Amino acid sequence: MNDELLKYKIGITLIKGIGSNLAKNLIAYVGSVEGVFKEKQAALAKIPGIGEMLSNEIVSQNVLSRAEEEIEFIIKNKIKTYYYTDREFPFRLKECADSPIMIFSKGNCDLNNGKFVGVVGTRNATEAGKDNCKKLISDLAHILPNTIIVSGLAYGVDICAHKAALDCGLPTIGVIGHGLDRIYPAAHRPTAVKMMPNGALVTEYLSCTNPDRPNFVQRNRIIAGMSDALVVIESASKGGALITAEIANDYNRDVFAFPGRVNDEWSAGCNALIRSNKAALVESADDILKFMSWEKLNVQATTNVQTTLFLDLSDEEHNIVSTLRQFPDGVQQNELAIILEKPISKISSMLLEMEFKGVVKCLPGSVYKIVK
Repeated sequence: MNDELLKYKIGITLIKGIGSNLAKNLIAYVGSVEGVFKEKQAALAKIPGIGEMLSNEIVSQNVLSRAEEEIEFIIKNKIKTYYYTDREFPFRLKECADSPIMIFSKGNCDLNNGKFVGVVGTRNATEAGKDNCKKLISDLAHILPNTIIVSGLAYGVDICAHKAALDCGLPTIGVIGHGLDRIYPAAHRPTAVKMMPNGALVTEYLSCTNPDRPNFVQRNRIIAGMSDALVVIESASKGGALITAEIANDYNRDVFAFPGRVNDEWSAGCNALIRSNKAALVESADDILKFMSWEKLNVQATTNVQTTLFLDLSDEEHNIVSTLRQFPDGVQQNELAIILEKPISKISSMLLEMEFKGVVKCLPGSVYKIVK
């Protein structure tokens, strides 16, 4: 860990008035996050969106001492840090324009490998809703054991999803709206501790950040952004689950909802999502697999694909084929670009050409796999 560079990465998130989008633009203009803090005030003021006030805030560098304190906390508590240009930064979040500059994680879960299913819903979950949640996750564990369950560690559906994942041996990630120096609500600390060996807690907030209400609205975009598919178990006509579903739709994620009775308060939100075509109706894990074109692994059948069948491929296309062979259920194009260390624009055009040739096929979520 380069503590000096990490200081600047954390520092830029602390500048008041600079959100993630503006911070990314600022870094792009200057050339590096370190350069932002070493640039002259006059030059910073000329950058679109910065101006005199923000440029003065940057050059004062008052935030860097707080960043140094946070690094001490990170080292002491073995926190993992992910900067938005890091290879290890969740590639699903990289697709989202308003993704955080930094995220922090505690636990032992790869934030890129597997099928990420977000599970959200009301804090006032009914017994029927909890049963649907448990059955869904149990079935996913049985037919798709590389599933990772993502939720928010809140009361109701969230904690039910985390506990169900633990019971079924699935990794589960809790996205929280505060720093990693605490667990909120405190009643969920035992569950959070059980999540650590095979899962993780993830946040964009520094230690000593209170669990204020606006933070939970903000963290919903991380749940949506990290998910391949988002499932709404139960929801009233308003609530955080619907906000998360809206964000997921904006991110072009696939959204699912369990239907309910027309007069059921805690199904009104789900029914509205389905009625407005903002969510697909789901009754079981099989529905999700069919909609997402997710298949059970058949390694033998996939590894028998012969490169010699693809006679008109370039060397770079052969490299793509060789890489896809290692992932029988497919690879998301952003992840493929990271693996091959190629620009996403080039990988995208090559995949399109290979799709025309009948070599690969595109699944929902821009996941590509070899045609059998």
